[in-house]
Parts: sequence; structure tokens; C-alpha cells
Amino acid sequence: MNRGTSESQGNRTSTVLGRRLGRELYKLRTAAGKTQLQAAKEISATSTKIVKMESGWVPMRDPDIRVLCEFYGVTDAQFVTGLLDLARLDRERRKAKGWWQHVPTMGGLAEYVAMEDVATHIRTWQLALIPGLLQTADYVRALGVSSDSWTHPDEIEVMVASRIKRQARLWGDEPLEFHAVVWEGALRQVTGGPDVMRSQLDHLLEVSQLSNVNVQVLPFRVGAHPGFSGSFNLISFAEPGALDVGYAEGVASTVWMEGADGNETYSRLFDRLSRLSLAPRDSVNLIDAISKGM
Repeated sequence: MNRGTSESQGNRTSTVLGRRLGRELYKLRTAAGKTQLQAAKEISATSTKIVKMESGWVPMRDPDIRVLCEFYGVTDAQFVTGLLDLARLDRERRKAKGWWQHVPTMGGLAEYVAMEDVATHIRTWQLALIPGLLQTADYVRALGVSSDSWTHPDEIEVMVASRIKRQARLWGDEPLEFHAVVWEGALRQVTGGPDVMRSQLDHLLEVSQLSNVNVQVLPFRVGAHPGFSGSFNLISFAEPGALDVGYAEGVASTVWMEGADGNETYSRLFDRLSRLSLAPRDSVNLIDAISKGM
């Protein structure tokens, strides 16, 4: 688990995916009883490069990964393929010149948006807010007005435009698979006033009809539940459960869940929250009732 977003070292960047890949190579090397110097000789490099690779500071070449896996005695072809896929995604993310890189107010969220842009599946648990990809412009604007992070109207409008632009991932030829579980309190919190909130709930009803969007509501009647610890997202880049990266944004820091154990814990938590929630059809009925009650 790491706090913060991408880190910089000179002209290199340590990314979430790069650190995850580097950690896997580190575990393989230590399990095989090899030194960094021995590994470096196998790929005709210096031990400094191995240090940078295992720390996620540099993009990794497929031939280097294959040679190192063979040197470490890895015989599972599927596992090696998984590492190569991870390296490819990391390289693509590093060189991508996405629109988010030109938004000065994006800040630490830029790395998350970059991964959201290449993700195939996102699961989100939201305790207090409508999920970002399902928010209306007026709802986002109301959040901006209430936040200490933005004080100038122009900054808020940039944030609104960025949020709406991200929602394009839900449409198109290869739309993002999006599964949201939302606490009932987030639906009843009158953000921006009754009119804004009613429009937000109606929009939620509309997008929930998309075949790639699954919205569930965790109702008040379940009482105490395991999601009180906070909201989080789980991002997948291939098949569900493969190469998952977890993300939780706090008041003063961001937490990335990069390890298999941590992500498995959050995945089980999401599944439990989903099972406790209303079925999609019943969730739609509750959202509709709350909207009409506004």
C-alpha cells in the first residue's frame, strides 16, 4: 500500500503500475536467492538499473522481463504474460498525452484519471457522494462551491468540465464497465438544493439503464455495515480481478492499494456490500421514490 500519487525522481516517474511490477520482480529475485548485481549481468545492465526497475522508476522492456523471469526460475507462462501485460499498460500510461495532463487543477487526481482512461472495469463504493462518473454538472458545481480546494469560480468550472469529460468512458464502442454501490445517505443528502439533487437522481436513473452500468443502493435498513470505514475504487485493466489497483481518497492523502492481498481484501468487502445492497431493479425504484420526494 502506498500513500500519495506518482512520485518523481529526476526525469523519471514512479507510477502505481510500475511499482507493482517492480515489487513482483523483487519478490521473484529474492525468492530465487539472486543479487541485484547478478540480475543486472543477465540483462547486460548495471545494478542501478535493477534498483530503478524494482522501485518502479523506469518503464520495463519485455525482453528484460522475460530474461529475468527465466533467470529467477519462473516456469508459469501465464504469470509471465501477466507481468508483460502490466509492463505494457505501464508504458502506455507513461507516454500517454491525455487531456488531463493539461488541466492545472487536476493535481494528484491525474494519475487516477490516467488509469481510469485505460481501465476496462471499475467498482466503486461511495459512502457520502454520488460516484464521480455519474454526477451532473450542477452537482459537481455544488460540491466545488462547498469545498475549500477551489475558491475562484473559474477553477470550479474547470473542475466541472473535467468531471464531465471523464464520463465519456461510459459511452462509445468500448465503454467502461462500471459497478457502483452507493449508501442511501448519499442519495438523500440535498447537495446544491432540491432542484439540483432531483436532477442528479433523475440522471442516475438514466445512466443506470446503460448495459455497462450497474447501480446498487445500500439502504438504511441494513443498519451497521462494513463500509463505514470509507469509500474506495477498484480499477481493473483486463478480466475482472486481474491487475486490480485500489484507490481511496482521504482528506489529506491518497491511498493506493497495489498489493494482491490488499486488493483481495477490498474486493471481498465490495462483494459483501453488493450482496447487502438492493438488487438493481429495487435500487432504481428507491432512487425514483427519493427523487419524487424531493
